[in-house]
Amino acid sequence: MRSIWNGAISFGLVSIPIKLVNATESHSISFRQIHTEDGGRIRYRKVCELEDREVSSAEIGKGYEDADGTIIPITDEDLSHLPLPTAKTIEIVAFVPADRIDPLQMDAAYYLQAGGAPAAKPYTLLREALKRSHKVAIAKYALRGRERLGMLRVVGEAIAMHGLLWPDEVRAPEGVAPDTSVTVRDKELDLADALMDTLGEVDLEDLHDEYREAVEEVVAAKAAGETPPEAPTPPSSGKVLDLMAALEKSVRAAKESRGEGPEKASSETEEETDQETGSGAEVRHLSQRRSARTAPKGTGGKKSTSTATAKKTAAAPRKSTAKTAKSTQPAKKTTASKSTAATKSTAKKAAAKKTTAKGATAKGTSEKGTTAKKSAAKKTTAARKRTA
Repeated sequence: MRSIWNGAISFGLVSIPIKLVNATESHSISFRQIHTEDGGRIRYRKVCELEDREVSSAEIGKGYEDADGTIIPITDEDLSHLPLPTAKTIEIVAFVPADRIDPLQMDAAYYLQAGGAPAAKPYTLLREALKRSHKVAIAKYALRGRERLGMLRVVGEAIAMHGLLWPDEVRAPEGVAPDTSVTVRDKELDLADALMDTLGEVDLEDLHDEYREAVEEVVAAKAAGETPPEAPTPPSSGKVLDLMAALEKSVRAAKESRGEGPEKASSETEEETDQETGSGAEVRHLSQRRSARTAPKGTGGKKSTSTATAKKTAAAPRKSTAKTAKSTQPAKKTTASKSTAATKSTAKKAAAKKTTAKGATAKGTSEKGTTAKKSAAKKTTAARKRTA
């Protein structure tokens, strides 16, 4: 790796020659500015304002602009003679626990490479001392025209240095957190913990830049004269009213993505719903919502029956409701005996009706027969009189 700075680590009276190399590299895709009409490149040319001509890099130097607009030239030689011990030295000033460093302060990362064989022994000594103490070294150094703060730590068998922002360069998080009062319940925290446990840990080596891959696909498609792939439909970002339902759904989705079977939610969790959805809102559990979606309209399921009954009960007067409740809530034994007696009574009445019907039918038949006999007798008597 190519070094970007040569100097030494000052560890008390011990000096360790080192080379500073970049520990990271960027894989982002860069674009060029073009003229949209003809595709020509747009370039920036460095022009001297006094001579009105383009100048080369060799003719360009540094200058400090004063308050009145005067430019004061500053050369590399001027900077090399700065009265600072950190001009060519990484000066260690303290050793502190790693958790004392706020991650917000971390900037660019570098590797410190030992500068030749003489640096091997002191370099190894500092590395092993950092390992055994479980601490990091805080240092000051000068780079790119300014003094900086750094943190030295062990990475594998090497010493790495993270550039740190000065404490006054980190903003306070004022006005960032919500200013409204929110109560988080234990059930919601339990579901959040379950989601965290389900997602678990991840090997950072398995993560990759999907955005860069998508851009590469678009570039490849356009280069081949093909239509770029369409973007997937983004998930809806509507307002989440039922936080418990969202957490439960997230836990199930995380388990399914890991190939685990969906576990049945506990009854306590299903009974708890977000009270912040409104005092007059209808509260429905997830299972009821699914049945409401899948059940066809007009079916007489339990939910529709209970809803209709609830509406009728709400519309009825309170007194009649109370009477109905009293009349329909007898003891189980009394209800059973009454229903049995009612059944027997109904059977007896039915039998009596059948007997009465049979008797009426027989009576009607006998009456018809008697009438017929009387009519025949009258006809016979009349015939005899005519003959006489």
